[in-house]
This record gives sequence, structure tokens and C-alpha cells, in this order.
Amino acid sequence: MGKQRHRVEGVPAKTSAYRFEFDAMSSVCEICLDDAHGEGEAALALAAGQAINEVRRIEVAYSRYRADSIVSRINAAAGGPDSVPVDDETASLLSFAAQLHTLSDGLFDITSGVLRRAWDFKARRVPTDEALRQLLPLIGWSQVEWTGRSIRLPRAGMEVDFGGFGKEYAADRAMSALHAAGQRHGYVNLGGDIRVLGPRADGSAWRFGVQHPRQDEGTIASVELREGALATSGDYERYFEQDGRRYCHILDPRTGWPVTHWSSVSVTAPACVAAGALSTIAMLKGASALDFLAAQATTGLVVDTSMRSTRIGAEHDLRITHGVKK
Repeated sequence: MGKQRHRVEGVPAKTSAYRFEFDAMSSVCEICLDDAHGEGEAALALAAGQAINEVRRIEVAYSRYRADSIVSRINAAAGGPDSVPVDDETASLLSFAAQLHTLSDGLFDITSGVLRRAWDFKARRVPTDEALRQLLPLIGWSQVEWTGRSIRLPRAGMEVDFGGFGKEYAADRAMSALHAAGQRHGYVNLGGDIRVLGPRADGSAWRFGVQHPRQDEGTIASVELREGALATSGDYERYFEQDGRRYCHILDPRTGWPVTHWSSVSVTAPACVAAGALSTIAMLKGASALDFLAAQATTGLVVDTSMRSTRIGAEHDLRITHGVKK
């Protein structure tokens, strides 16, 4: 399971909040609902179950590990003559991917998942330059034939991968399911990608600790949210070290090599898909990440490899805690 990037802090001794834990998308997940109207655990569990079902639906629809998913069908047709028609939801996600590609100047590219053929983080193996060079021609959203209703990958071996925003999208959809079920107080946490449904029952904010990039049980900042989303990208989630160098799973699609400038980037935004995408793009932007995030009018925290922290945007909901351990 993936490492939790955020943990809830400041839970009152007496609380009406109920937590429902589950596993999805290779992560430990949680839905927390505050019982503002005395509905009881059974009623809240029913609402949480509807949200969990929505997360599982998205996982089934877009997992690259399932042969029957739309992603697998698109990838299986790569290099063939025919386009693959897609439904409205998938079309919306592909259009979002296209927007992110433009926003990031090509750094956020859902065709870059082919690089995992060279990178094996479990085996702690650094690929050769030649292995990466062979994969780079398969990367490039600009090559993709996307009409808004159908998609074709022109080269055999190309693929798309929604892993860059799939979990965040699921968090947003789970929040929508909870709202439709009448819930107004709580949050969704999918392996550290957080979407807040609304404040605590007493109107106060939820406070989340941001994982310290170099301390497994430490936090480097606290973020208070009554609504919106929080996401963090970092070099500590999947990585290995060799000869004094850290190799993380966030890979530059232009070179195939991991990013090295930042240890983590946390972003708050109205939706989790936005927070997650912006944090990942900022990691890929390197030294220009600060200007990029400032231009997005968002709030965030970037941490460099020396553990120096820099706030971006408004500060009222983000507090640096400098390595506080739980």
C-alpha cells in the first residue's frame, strides 16, 4: 500500500466523527463523516458505502491492470488503424489530460507511463540510457489522435495511463456521492489525496499534517481546510537510493529520468484533480515551480532537497511545523 501523505490532526477528545477505512487503488483510504444531525453510525455507513462504491467503479473503469478497462482497450489498439470511441466521462478525462499537457508545456503527459518498462523501483534498478532512448519515441500527447469522442495511439507500444489524476478524480467523485447522500461534514482521503466535503459539525476546519519528506512519522506542515482539496507529490513515495542518489517515481517525459529539484510539493485547490495535477506539474517544473504555482493563484508549500520550505499564495490555512513528530 502507498504511504499516507497527510494525516488528520487536532481531533477533539469528544467527537461525533465516524471513520470508514477501505483499500483501493493500491492505497489505504478513509472516509470521515461528522454526525451533525445525530443520524447514527448506520446511516453514515450507508452514505460512506455509496462513496466507496464510486471509488471502486472508477478503479475498475480506468485501471491499466484490468484487461476490460477502457484504458486497456485504448492501449491494446495502439498502432492499429482504428480509433477507440469513448464515453462522456472518459472523454472529459482525456480532455482534462490534454489541458494539463498544454498547461505544463508538455511535462504532464499521460503517455509517459511506458517509462515503467525501464524503471523497476522494487528491484532498485537504474535503467541504461539506451533503454530510456528506446522508449522516448513512444511518449508524446501531441502524437495522439484525439477528436473529443474517440482516440487513437498511432504507434504500437504507446499507451495512456490515468495514474497521474485517477485517484484524485475518484476523491472528487466520492465527495459528490457523499453530498448527494445528504452529507455536508467530512472528508475523503484516498492514500493522501484529500477532498473536503465540509467543515466539522461545529464549523471548525479539519487540520491535516503534511508528511515530512525524510521522516516517516513526522510532519512538515499543517493545513486547515473547511472545503476544497489537498494533494502532495513527493520524491519519498516510491523511490530507491543508489550511489548516494535518490531515484523517485516522478519521471520527466522528455528524458525519462526522475525529478531532483524538490522533495515535495503540496497544493490546495477547489478540486482534488486540480490540486494533484498542480503538485505533480510543479515537481516536474523544477526551479520554475514557484513561478508556475504563483501564476495559478493557488496555495501551496514546496520543500527542496535541503528541507527548506517555501509557501505559495495565501498563508491563513497553511502552517509550517518544521519536522514535528507524532
